[in-house]
Formats: sequence, C-alpha cells, structure tokens
Amino acid sequence: MHVDAASGGCLAPFCAPDLVWDFRLPRVKSISASGHKFGLAPLGVGWILWRDKKDLPDDLVFKSNYLGGEMPTFAINFSRPAGQINAQYDNFIRLGRDGNRKVYMDCHHTAQYLAHEIAKLGPFDLLCDGDPEKGLPAVTWKIKEGVAPGYTLFDLADRLRVRGWQVPAYTLPSNLQNVPVQRILVRQGLTRDLAQILIDDLRRAIAHFAKHPVNAPMTEAEAGGFNHGRGPSLWIFAPAPKLAPIGKPAPGSA
Repeated sequence: MHVDAASGGCLAPFCAPDLVWDFRLPRVKSISASGHKFGLAPLGVGWILWRDKKDLPDDLVFKSNYLGGEMPTFAINFSRPAGQINAQYDNFIRLGRDGNRKVYMDCHHTAQYLAHEIAKLGPFDLLCDGDPEKGLPAVTWKIKEGVAPGYTLFDLADRLRVRGWQVPAYTLPSNLQNVPVQRILVRQGLTRDLAQILIDDLRRAIAHFAKHPVNAPMTEAEAGGFNHGRGPSLWIFAPAPKLAPIGKPAPGSA
C-alpha cells in the first residue's frame, strides 16, 4: 500500500502523533509528502520513503554513469537544483519536533478560531473545523439545506475579492456536484490578526447581501475563484512593442 500524504504527512507526526497511518501499519510500503505544502519549504519539494529497498521496483531506478561510477537514482534523470531540499532539511533541523509542532498547532488554532466565528455569521454547516485530530488546519462550510439566505457561496466569494481575499467556492466531486462549499486553508503567515480582519470582511459581505439580496446568483465560473481544474479566470494579452532597428530611434521618440 502506498500512502499519498501530500499535506497531512507533514502535519500528523507533529499534531496527531497517536494517529496510526504510516509505517506502523504493516501493509504500508511507501509514503510520499509535499514539503512545499506544509513542510515550510519552497515550491517544488516533494519526497517519498520506502519501508525497504526491495519495495522499490528496480524498473523505476535510473542507473547513470557519473564521474566513472554507477549512480542509481529514482529522481528525474537530469540535473535539478537542490536549494529547496536544503531548505527543507534546515527547517527540520533548526525547528526540531517542538518547533514544527508549534508552527503547525498555531495554524490549527487559527483555523479553529475561524471556524468558530464563521459558524456564528450565517446559516452555515461546518464540514471541517481545523481540529488537528481530524484533518488539516482548514475551514470548510456550506449553506444549510433548506435555507435561502439571499446569496450563494459564489456570491460571497466574489464579494470577498472586492476586499482583496481569495476564498474559493466550488462544488464537490461526483455524486455531490450540486453541493457548493467554501474553504480556507491556514498556513504559516495567516496570523490571528489577519484572521480577525477576514472575519470582519465576511461580516461586511453578509450584511451587504442582507441589504441587497441577489436577484441573479453567480455561477461557479462567474465567481472567478481558483480551482485545480482550470487556469486563471482572466488572461490579459498585450501586443508586443515595435522595436526600432539598432541605431535608429523608435517611432514617436524625440
């Protein structure tokens, strides 16, 4: 069994150490995680561990002749910078177990604060409340069934963008694709002060809709929020400037 622990693999060992998901399970042969997500490392860091060398198929290993000797590697078969890997290693060594736990638990506490406040703002059902024993430091909510508050989560996401926040609203996967949710993922840097400002802006947005109910609710595409299934909602193309030949002034220049 392979465990794709993209984000949780960096969090669980520090925030939920009693959760058994790793090599403590006999069937788990390999684990991967993304250091650039919650490993506090630069973009591009990912790593994978095998329980035993025999669990890595030999067909996946490249054997390169390097400086007169054979070098086996599982990585992509060309040179890559190692700065991100060094940064990941430095974080583990410099922060240690206690330091990493403090960083991640601060994220969970901020997520739990947001969940508590959001539940009081509108007719929302919380699907994720930031509990470290249950998942990521994230808050996810939907509008309660049977309630028509005068706006959709897509309208709310669009209104928050006016205040500079990108809090995406999107529909769930197959069999629940008619259920829109909104989600906040808390990482290092989203402080309690920023969280309080976000709650204030959420309150303003909901108050706006109370005064100005939406007659034509936005669709997911119109709301313009990010999701992994499409690129940016707006592309801007500018014509290339006309370059003057070397030694001649550009048109219109003095």
